[in-house]
Amino acid sequence: MKILISKIRSGHVFVYGIILLFIMISCSEENYNNSEFIAGETFTNSNIRLLLIDSLTVDTSTIKFDNIPTSDATRILTGRYNDPVFGIVTTSSHMQLLPTTYTIDTEAEFDSIVLVLGYDKYYYNDTLQRNTLHIKRIIESFNPIEDDYFYNTSSISYEEEDLGFLEYTPRPLAGDSITIKLIDNLGADLFSKLQEKTIVNSDEFKDYFKGIAILPDETDNGSIIGFSKSSGNTYARLYFSTATSDESIQEYLDIQINTSNSPIPFFNKIKAENAIEPLQTLTDSKVNLTSSDSYNQSFIQAGVGIAMRIQFPNIASLYDIPGNGTILDGILKIKPAPQFYDENLKLRDTLAVYVVDQNNDLTEQLSTSSYAILNRDNQEFNDIYYEIPIATYLEELQLKTRDLDDALILLPLNYNSTIDRFIINANGNGENETILELTYAIYDED
Repeated sequence: MKILISKIRSGHVFVYGIILLFIMISCSEENYNNSEFIAGETFTNSNIRLLLIDSLTVDTSTIKFDNIPTSDATRILTGRYNDPVFGIVTTSSHMQLLPTTYTIDTEAEFDSIVLVLGYDKYYYNDTLQRNTLHIKRIIESFNPIEDDYFYNTSSISYEEEDLGFLEYTPRPLAGDSITIKLIDNLGADLFSKLQEKTIVNSDEFKDYFKGIAILPDETDNGSIIGFSKSSGNTYARLYFSTATSDESIQEYLDIQINTSNSPIPFFNKIKAENAIEPLQTLTDSKVNLTSSDSYNQSFIQAGVGIAMRIQFPNIASLYDIPGNGTILDGILKIKPAPQFYDENLKLRDTLAVYVVDQNNDLTEQLSTSSYAILNRDNQEFNDIYYEIPIATYLEELQLKTRDLDDALILLPLNYNSTIDRFIINANGNGENETILELTYAIYDED
């Protein structure tokens, strides 16, 4: 199964006695607005008691999508590092380039050719370690196998010989860009074909030069770095000089990433190998790795397509509580495992929440306003958790206006353009486990 974000639409019980409805609303206005609860006349004329329930079963598991579209990723991703849980994480980028003009003065002489990669501020893992870049010449046309997308699992052929090579220490926040000198043979040949008008348009250029691949070294253990796709920040630059009677004037021609075609001739290949044993069982998207089979944890990894899956199998048991009832509020709290994040393997402040069906096919985003937000209020006590308002979703499950086989999944924002990963304490972790805090109102109880 593929996931195409662009194609989706956007027990322990305390009893509080009889409380007047206007007090409830004035004290908890924000929660009731979140749950979209509307009090009717029957409700307001009834005796009311509130139940705060935190023992409703939450089933957690991990899934892995078959592939993720990366041709419309917002950045170039390249790098390699060893993750203690997810294994060897490797990203490489593949792109087609086109010149801004096909004309070079007949009197000009070739100087050099370079590749400039502009940082876009994204990075993951340890940037104090050295990274390596290999620039390869692609020898195969950008033709998708199935549809108009390339994916994190896509491949394309390239020459083994490097067009350029650079070992560098990344400075994604302090630096502006890096420059890689490309071999003169490439630059001189390209220069002559443009100058002699052997190549005069984009189709001829693509036949001659199909693109480049940017790969890390197979021995790197550093970081994943994001580079800009903007034509003003990332480009190949062909330098040449024209002699005059007084001086030699240097000029250049830029060759930029082609993002205008359909399909877009660009993709990031993203893979993770030799992960911990439970993650190796995720062989296709229909496999649900239960938390009980994975150290009572669930896992999330952008780019590769690993997501936490959450279900509420006993939501209908609320009907067993005597009296008429309604869900007023529901907050899901999930806690990252503290031993698995640090300054290099960072937690992000927000995760996106989506809905999948029983086959783990992505059907919709939960809502445009429902995100998992990281609560750091008690960070000094190592009490950090993501909280998600899901009252409306739970009510739909309870009333069976939504399929009970549906489930929620958590993915990082821009998951096709990052490789952020998260390890979540799930079922069976006692005080640190994922819990649902439910506010349930009973009225007209016999």
